[in-house]
Amino acid sequence: MELEDHAGDIIRKARAMSNIAPQAAAQAAGLTETELAALEESGRVTKQPNTRALAVLVGLDPAKLETILEGWRPTAADLGTWRELRCVTTSAEGMAVNCYLAWDEVSREAALFDTGWDARPVLQLIADQQLQLRHLFITHTHEDHIAAIEGVRAQFPKVRLHSSAKTAPVDQRNRANDFIQLGSLRISNRNTPGHAEDGTTYLIGNWPEDAPHVAVVGDAIFAGSMGRGNQSWALARQKIREQILSLPPESLLCPGHGPMSTVGEERAHNPFF
Repeated sequence: MELEDHAGDIIRKARAMSNIAPQAAAQAAGLTETELAALEESGRVTKQPNTRALAVLVGLDPAKLETILEGWRPTAADLGTWRELRCVTTSAEGMAVNCYLAWDEVSREAALFDTGWDARPVLQLIADQQLQLRHLFITHTHEDHIAAIEGVRAQFPKVRLHSSAKTAPVDQRNRANDFIQLGSLRISNRNTPGHAEDGTTYLIGNWPEDAPHVAVVGDAIFAGSMGRGNQSWALARQKIREQILSLPPESLLCPGHGPMSTVGEERAHNPFF
């Protein structure tokens, strides 16, 4: 799976975060504005930029940006390590989005994290695995993450909804220090606003054979990048550092877009950190 953000996307986001005009960024990079625009659009280098000067100006780590330009990708996750966890990707309006299904292999109780665009693939997975969907956790209420919510709830009307949206009924809102049992699995939540006011990361632990924790992060962080700071760039970055990158390095990160990675890989390769 390709990265959600190529190098040009990362540079454009960093410029927005640091409020750097294209002219200043192009000058630092030793490029014309047209050449910078082409780099930001395609992520491909046709003329070698001064990566270090550009990265420093826009607030990125120069060495990590260079690895993205050189084609870094995270190691493909072997989901057989986590029993059981699946990623389901659906597409619409030119955008692919991931949702995740976790379940206890003994009780067959399941939890869905976001719904994606189309409920049919995940409902088929639930049926194939003979699961009972008990919980639906929402990372944030942007359309691509909740478009299929009515389809899921029509099939499972008693599913318990969990959200940090202010508009959610009180009994559905996440609370600090909440722990949800899913068979032997244990699910908690961490506030990760910045991309969205209701941004939430869900941490799944107590896997069989002590498999590492899984963090379903929504659009807070992507492999090699981060979500757009629609609410606040500074807050988004702060919460990623405090609530996600503080997890053990082997923790699996499950983003709303693009491939999965680990905390260790993001610490080593994500230019924003």
